[in-house]
Amino acid sequence: MSRVLAFDFGASTGRAIKAEYDGKTLKYKEIHRFENIPVTENGKLCWNFPYLLGEVKKAVEMCGEVDSLAFDTWGVDYGLLDKNGNLLGLPVHYRDNRTNGMPQKIFEKISPAELYKATGNQIMNINTLFQLTAEDKKGAETLLFMPDLFVWALGGSKAAEKTIVSTSQMYDFANKCWNYDIAALSGVNTEILQPLTDVCTVAGEYNGIKIIRVAGHDTQCAVAAMPADKNKCSAFLSCGTWSLIGCECDEAILTEKSMTDELSNELGANGKVNYLKNISGLWLIQEIRRNFRAAGKDYSFNDMEQLARKAEPFACFIDPDAPEFAGVGAMPEKISDYCRRTGQSVPENDGALIRCIYESLAMKYKFAINGISENTGREFEILHLLGGGTKDPLLCQMTADSLGIPVIAGPAEATAIGNIMLQLIALGDIKDIDEGRAVIKAQENVKQYNPQNTAEWENAYGKFCKAIQKNI
Repeated sequence: MSRVLAFDFGASTGRAIKAEYDGKTLKYKEIHRFENIPVTENGKLCWNFPYLLGEVKKAVEMCGEVDSLAFDTWGVDYGLLDKNGNLLGLPVHYRDNRTNGMPQKIFEKISPAELYKATGNQIMNINTLFQLTAEDKKGAETLLFMPDLFVWALGGSKAAEKTIVSTSQMYDFANKCWNYDIAALSGVNTEILQPLTDVCTVAGEYNGIKIIRVAGHDTQCAVAAMPADKNKCSAFLSCGTWSLIGCECDEAILTEKSMTDELSNELGANGKVNYLKNISGLWLIQEIRRNFRAAGKDYSFNDMEQLARKAEPFACFIDPDAPEFAGVGAMPEKISDYCRRTGQSVPENDGALIRCIYESLAMKYKFAINGISENTGREFEILHLLGGGTKDPLLCQMTADSLGIPVIAGPAEATAIGNIMLQLIALGDIKDIDEGRAVIKAQENVKQYNPQNTAEWENAYGKFCKAIQKNI
């Protein structure tokens, strides 16, 4: 029997999940959960790494006997170490506004089309390349992405796990290595970039426990746990604070059309390319709930869902990825302003605001899937919805309605399960990801949502497209 400990970090919480595998059945439970609240340092929004590391060590003390542990986190963010191995400062949060205007600085040296062809990433302000362009790099000797920073802080080796590197806009998909020429455009000394390493490798030990590098990017852990049917043309939607929707491909797609469609290539844990679009996800629901609470309206998520169900359908839409929705605060006002600016009816109550978010997300998923279909030549038969979004039945049903294909929701703990599975592969208990997916498919509960009212959704999709076009 193997016992492993998976640390799964999201943008608002961190969790420690302990699992046991006896060769047939996988059992797991959450043993520790803690908040991941950004702090301000030197005027920048940052991650409180010392606090998070303290919670990691606390969880190790709580977990009892385990054979290994591993980390997965969000993408793009990193810490910088000086020559003595000390953090130069807290890792900066991708939502910090320091990256405003940074892509334009890079475009003075290389065109967007050339940058995309060289790196394959959807061009977004948050990408590591643009963060480094804004970074004060003085004294930096080592760059470690967030999961690798946790590994190093527990005594593991310094390295750069490939799936997390592939989110950075500095990975060369053609040659499967760092693109040092692109990285240098940021002004960084490329010697700070660490050697690339594969998933399922041992990085060291902490208190006698093996530290394993799994897919450091949480999306790739979630996709690794996708209980897909090989006989179906499947897409995936990893749905949490961010929504990442796409499919597995054998090679990166680096065309100008792919760039224009804002699609991204990222490495999967199984060596395939996860071809996807980054969409602002449940962040919109989480943030408007915080705004409601600040106004004295203490809605639960279920309360919000019920309010949305009662609101008029297809009254107005937003582009979830419009820049104004990326920052904190004033979400109700931002939605109303967007609708007013684009010539739509303005939401008159909280239910209408919430429904606008839900329907806009479902429509944006359709928009993305259409682009992915055009660029891959695939007609998708099913969508696997993975992660926290599976707990939201309204979003699951609306996604099925919008796409016009069945949605298989689950597992809810896909990211943690993927982390666990990759540790078990490293320990030799599971042969590969295909075998791991078979184990997951045999025991995890999933729910199928079949499309309804597809004609109404198709008619409303035109209204959505006009709304997002008017905002350009």
